[in-house]
Amino acid sequence: MKAKIYVTLKSGIHDPQGHAVQQSLETLGFHSVDTVRMGKLLEIDLKESDQRKAEVAVKSMCEKLLSNPVIEEYRFELSQA
Repeated sequence: MKAKIYVTLKSGIHDPQGHAVQQSLETLGFHSVDTVRMGKLLEIDLKESDQRKAEVAVKSMCEKLLSNPVIEEYRFELSQA
């Protein structure tokens, strides 16, 4: 299975990277951009064919290592590789 994991800052958490990108876009003439929020995309190939076991494993990975639950939230999609 293949997991796509999206990790983003929780709303209300200051995003300095997003702010820097937004300012750079404005400098380049893209004045219609109001806000930019940065995040991470992780793609993981799993040696698991059982959908439920894969979901449990990916959730555990996210909670233990791939995201900081204090300031980040995550979501993931599973598909057959």
